[in-house]
Amino acid sequence: MTTPAPPKVLVVDDDAGNRRLLSGCLTHHGYEVVQATDGENALEVLRSTPASLVVSDIRMPRMTGLDLLHALRDAGSGVPVLLVTAYPDVRDAVGAMRDGAVNYLEKPIDLDEFLASVRNALKTPAGAAPASDLSALVPPHGMIAESPAMKAILRDIAIAGPSDSRVLLTGESGTGKEVVADALHAASPRASAPFIKVNCAAIPEHLLESELYGHEKGAFTGAVARRIGVFEEARGGTILLDEIAEMPASLQAKLLRVIQDGTFRRIGGSQTLQTDVRLLASTNRDLEQEMSAGRFREDLFFRLNVFEIHLPRLRDRPEDIVPLATHYASQFLGARVRFSPAAMALLCTYTWPGNVRELRNAMERAVLLSRSEVIIPEHLPPRLRSAAPPADEPAPSESSGGVMAEVERSVILETLRNNRFNRSETARALGISRRALIYKLQRFREQGHAVDEGM
Repeated sequence: MTTPAPPKVLVVDDDAGNRRLLSGCLTHHGYEVVQATDGENALEVLRSTPASLVVSDIRMPRMTGLDLLHALRDAGSGVPVLLVTAYPDVRDAVGAMRDGAVNYLEKPIDLDEFLASVRNALKTPAGAAPASDLSALVPPHGMIAESPAMKAILRDIAIAGPSDSRVLLTGESGTGKEVVADALHAASPRASAPFIKVNCAAIPEHLLESELYGHEKGAFTGAVARRIGVFEEARGGTILLDEIAEMPASLQAKLLRVIQDGTFRRIGGSQTLQTDVRLLASTNRDLEQEMSAGRFREDLFFRLNVFEIHLPRLRDRPEDIVPLATHYASQFLGARVRFSPAAMALLCTYTWPGNVRELRNAMERAVLLSRSEVIIPEHLPPRLRSAAPPADEPAPSESSGGVMAEVERSVILETLRNNRFNRSETARALGISRRALIYKLQRFREQGHAVDEGM
């Protein structure tokens, strides 16, 4: 029996990194992919290579995604078109749907929502002809991924890593954003090139600009020699801008220009230099709130947030607590470590406000005190022992918190269905950020609830 050819999808975007990101995701899930750099190039490709679906960015030079949609409809083509944009506009959305777009997605792309839209447009079932099994990915060195939430992050690393797309890493302090950044660089074609990390919160404004772009001799008081900045030093490699929300507004504007045209000048210099780096950024703040407060540029947010990876709190990934504790304690001791049942219970009931970083420090202390392969409660920090719940305290599933969680889940899923599984409209109706909604839906999916259309 002949196996039918996989559906062919044309991905149209003027940003090469975005094209590779979406193309890699589609290829991983069994689709054949062709690419185009803008609307005019897409029309040329379609003349020689018919496609079953067109996935197009909206804002592109020469011919926009909306212009491409109109050109296809004027030519009598019925190929479904899925539009993607970092600059959502209600008028564009209404016009696109009226003119025949099958859906309208906002960046950063939720890959599950993206794939659901592709399958719906092509009328292909979920899980059809996967090209590879991403669920069996081996965690990069230093990562523990027993929980569904962390396994989803491994999938994101496998898809985003080989691309040049900019990735925004979000989550509380100590959740492991830097470890994920390391994994993204290691998974990329730039792995053998430099990977430079810049902490935007630790460097004063006047020094941060020089750190990023360099300066010429005599550019300012104390500039006794030319200095090469990280955008030159990391040429061909990757830069992580850690704590990006702490970057001053003046430098945010300059960074935006560098991202837009790929050029910069050293402080005090007249020569325009070309940059060739992949940019990652991380923050423990909610950038949507920072934008609302006027502390972070909206246009820079959309440029940086091509693909977002949100690191969950340690208490939201309880399956990883004991494996992480064992990993760190064994690393410090140099031998396999065991926990007494009472110590293990304390590890699992503590809320870990400092996340993985706090757990690592606790294990270092425990090993110093135990000097053996067995860790008991007395070896753990006092705050863990004092935070243990009384013996007669009800379990979380029996408390009112469990009832409230059920109410929240019911409201969110009902709102999602009422908005025909559109994440953006659902988030607006609920009055929460789209990122927060996506994170909650991911957790509901792991619990076995239907969060995608057609399930």
